[in-house]
Amino acid sequence: MSPLHHSVRALALVAWTLFAPVWAAPIIVELSSEASRPAVNDQVRATVAAEATGTTPGELSRQVNSQISEALKIAKSYPAIRTQSGSTATYPVYAKGGKIESWRMRSELSLESGDAASVSELLGKLQVSLGVSSLLLQPSPETRKKVESEAMIDAIAAFKGRAKVIADALGMNYRIKQLSVSTSGRVVQPMFRGAAKTMAMDAAPMPLEAGESQVNATVSGQIELE
Repeated sequence: MSPLHHSVRALALVAWTLFAPVWAAPIIVELSSEASRPAVNDQVRATVAAEATGTTPGELSRQVNSQISEALKIAKSYPAIRTQSGSTATYPVYAKGGKIESWRMRSELSLESGDAASVSELLGKLQVSLGVSSLLLQPSPETRKKVESEAMIDAIAAFKGRAKVIADALGMNYRIKQLSVSTSGRVVQPMFRGAAKTMAMDAAPMPLEAGESQVNATVSGQIELE
C-alpha cells in the first residue's frame, strides 16, 4: 500500500473519531413502593372434634361416630354453612409397663361459611358435646382479590410518584425499565380456649368478632433516566 493510501486511511479514522456521536451510558435507578388496604374477614372456618377414651376401639367408634352424626344433623339446619368430614384417628394409650391400658379416638368436622352469625350459633350448640380445635376468620377469595387489586393500584401509583421525584430532582425524564408486583396478607386468628367444651348444657352462641386483615402490595423495579 502506498504512503498516500496510508495517509487517507488515517485521516478517515480521525474524522470518524471526531464526529462520531457520543453514547452516554443510561442511568438506571432501582426503587420500590408499598401499599396496604384493609379487607373484611367475611369468611369463617372452624374445626370441631369429638374425642373419647375407652377399653376397646369398637366402643370408641360407636361413641365418637354418634357424636359426629348428631353434629352433622344439627349442622344441616344451617344451609349457609358448608360441612366436611375431617381426619379420624384411633390410637392406644400405654401403661407404664408398655401394656395397652386403653384406647383413644378423635374425629373432626370442618365448617365454613360467610355467615358469621350462623357459625357462632352453630358452634354454641356443638360445644355442648364437641370441642373447637381451630377457628379462623379471613377474607373470602373474592374479597381478597378485590382488595389486592386496589392495593396494587395504590402501590404502582406510589412507585410512579417516587420515580417522578427522582427524575425531577435530576432534571431528567424517566421510563420504567422493569417492574414486579407481589401481594401478601396477615390474618389475625381469634383467641379461644383450644378444645374446651361448654360445661353448661345451654347452647349459647360462641362470640365472634370478624375484624379486618391487612392486604399488602409491593412494587419493585428499575427506571431509566434520560
